[in-house]
Amino acid sequence: MLDFIELLKVIFLGIVEGITEWLPISSTGHMLLVDEFLQLNANDAFKEMFFVVIQLGAILAVVVLFWHKMLPFQLQDRKKPFWKKDTLSLWLKVVVACIPGAAVTLLFDDVIEAHLHTPVVIACALILYGIAFLLVEDWNKARRPRIRSLSEITYQTALIIGLFQVLSIIPGTSRSGSTIIGALIIGVSRVAAAEFTFFLAVPVMFGMSALKLLKFGFAFTGAELVTLLAGMAVAFLVSLAVIKFLMNYIRKHDFKAFGWYRIALGALVLVYFLAIK
Repeated sequence: MLDFIELLKVIFLGIVEGITEWLPISSTGHMLLVDEFLQLNANDAFKEMFFVVIQLGAILAVVVLFWHKMLPFQLQDRKKPFWKKDTLSLWLKVVVACIPGAAVTLLFDDVIEAHLHTPVVIACALILYGIAFLLVEDWNKARRPRIRSLSEITYQTALIIGLFQVLSIIPGTSRSGSTIIGALIIGVSRVAAAEFTFFLAVPVMFGMSALKLLKFGFAFTGAELVTLLAGMAVAFLVSLAVIKFLMNYIRKHDFKAFGWYRIALGALVLVYFLAIK
């Protein structure tokens, strides 16, 4: 079974995942960096799967919080149509946005895993997209969003956001970060960009988790199963608070603070791994 020290590591990784999955600072990048210092006592195949599937805990949190917006049908009021056309239309747009990322992941995921999951790549991605957030937010000061709600997002807009999501295959980029940057550039408001990112995360992470589970297999040891479930549970609970914080934060502030954080963290990682280690 899992010993106490390993359980503490899993809890810490769950906290990191819950915080970083929704903030545009790269959850996978953070967990890979944490694992450099607090390495799980597990084989590489399990850790490769764990760092993806643990994100399902965070995804379940957004489903719980946005259930009323995500459910494409209603059960209470029989006087209204069973299917909610606006929600169905939004999910179709999400499917369109998922297509570019799904294609690139199927084609290049193994190559990325083998060659780009390194601290230096993560650090460079953190810095690059941190700078991007600063530049985009400065550019947006003189612009008014032309898309202020989810209902105003078109299929074309969804596809463009999906193309930006492709960038997140590079560790350290951040799936939410790349989609939010793309949405801001094409004139989507911060709140609508964040909410569309939440919708987009559901099929993306279920799909990626399914691929990783199929690749790993389902022959878990007792310790591996406890590790996975505990990490997901902690990520779920932490994400509930983080999502609420983010939605309140971006109604009053821009994303510059996250940009500066990414740059500072990336610089520290580069110094450590290039100059010290």
